[in-house]
Amino acid sequence: MTTSETSRYVRLRVDLVLEIADTEALTAAALERIAADEFMPDEERTHARSAVREDEAEAIAYLVDPFDLVGEVPGVDLAQASWSSEQIEYDPDAEDWDLDEEDGDYEEDESPEGSPGDGPDGARP
Repeated sequence: MTTSETSRYVRLRVDLVLEIADTEALTAAALERIAADEFMPDEERTHARSAVREDEAEAIAYLVDPFDLVGEVPGVDLAQASWSSEQIEYDPDAEDWDLDEEDGDYEEDESPEGSPGDGPDGARP
């Protein structure tokens, strides 16, 4: 495939497991971020404050920004991003947490479900 035939878009998948060492510090940082967001509507701000006080995963979601990961990378522009966080049971010795293994059971020439270009007809750009 020549360069003109390949996509200019790259999907970067990052899987992180974080240990909450200081819930109060985490919550305080998230509340500061919410308070500093001048574009957040008041109703959303009230909901966000409540959410981060009740759930550490919500606090992390307000503090982690995908743009921060790639904002300084030369030659790239962030086209789209989504992220979520959830509390999980974690056992670093379990096979499910082996980060050296490929994520997914698809063939090398197939793409994982939900990849860009996987439209209803399976066409790629």
